[in-house]
Amino acid sequence: MATSLLSSSLCIHKEVCSQIHLYTFGGLLGKSNVSLKETSFLGTSLSNHLKSEFTPTIPKNKAQCNQRKISASIVSGQTMSTTPTITHATTPGKKTLRTGSVIITGASSGLGLASAKALAETGKWHVIMACRDFLKAERAAKSAGIAKENYTIMHLDLSSLESVKQFVDNFRRSGRPLDALVCNAAVYQPTAKEPTFTADGFELSVGTNHLGHFLLSRLLLDDLKQSDYPSKRLIIVGSITGNTNTLAGNVPPKAGLGDLRGFSGGLNGLNSSAMIDGGKFDGAKAYKDSKVCNMLTMQEFHRRFHEDTGITFASLYPGCIATTGLFREHIPLFRILFPPFQKYITKGFVSEEESGKRLAQVVSDPSLTKSGVYWSWNKDSASFENQLSQEASDVEKARKMWEISERLVGLA
Repeated sequence: MATSLLSSSLCIHKEVCSQIHLYTFGGLLGKSNVSLKETSFLGTSLSNHLKSEFTPTIPKNKAQCNQRKISASIVSGQTMSTTPTITHATTPGKKTLRTGSVIITGASSGLGLASAKALAETGKWHVIMACRDFLKAERAAKSAGIAKENYTIMHLDLSSLESVKQFVDNFRRSGRPLDALVCNAAVYQPTAKEPTFTADGFELSVGTNHLGHFLLSRLLLDDLKQSDYPSKRLIIVGSITGNTNTLAGNVPPKAGLGDLRGFSGGLNGLNSSAMIDGGKFDGAKAYKDSKVCNMLTMQEFHRRFHEDTGITFASLYPGCIATTGLFREHIPLFRILFPPFQKYITKGFVSEEESGKRLAQVVSDPSLTKSGVYWSWNKDSASFENQLSQEASDVEKARKMWEISERLVGLA
């Protein structure tokens, strides 16, 4: 059947071929008793198919010097710190732009780690790797070859509002400026049959991916406002899976927030549904819904704060990172077949290294300062302003979602 479908697809325009094959891939998995909702979900905007797609104390004696070599400076139980640098120009009395300070959540693997590496290697950024597992992050940074002086690891568990608050407090105690914040970490449980909940009682995917990041962003907004960096930015990673104006976004289960009745009820699965729309729990849909919230949050930040603060608020879809650890809870067959399928059939495969460079671009590129934009890249790796689906750009729904979120995280 796959051969037949592949043969018949050759006559279809090459720029939509990868999307048509998503259904072919779904069919292939279907032969192995895998439902369509457990299959591939990557793609690009339909409209774009038509266009192509953070002062060291100087030791006074040898004992202090030796002690310095043994112990690290710790801001919290799991925080490592170094000193921000200012690069002096060759002309006496003048300085070049100071090193930027960027927080990246979920920077111990995948897109987060790749972007941390890309930014650190420029020598222009110090990366605060905000991660749940401190030791994992340290090993990852070393393995990636990130220079010790270019990163700091701080503990952050987005599934706990208390942890978010503690992180913000620890960050401020560090004395670092904040020039950019990247909300990247995500939980994805596509095969979960029953909901899992955060420390605060919210369904895990939305509670972590959206509410954790929402509180973090709101609390750090003042820090971003105080930055004297030329271009301060707040970036929230989106996903094609939350956009139903794409073929990939229409692979079941489709994202949909409905009237937000479950969200308004607290997503606790007790007196309300664990799903935002009030429906039956679906792990894959919960993730997709959380990404719609991410993109709505970005736009609401833009409408409420860009004009007065000059902060650039943006979202992005860096492409199909088929080898990312985000899929670790997917079925084995999917994990085996998905990477080669994206490499050789859809041609939509993007390496972690390339995706990291794209995210780093949205954080630092002088040409990507436009606020309120959802960035994507075409087949030639050129960035462009992509279009969001009707729901993911619904102004009234964004306002309502924002107000409910404030209440749920204790800001209202």
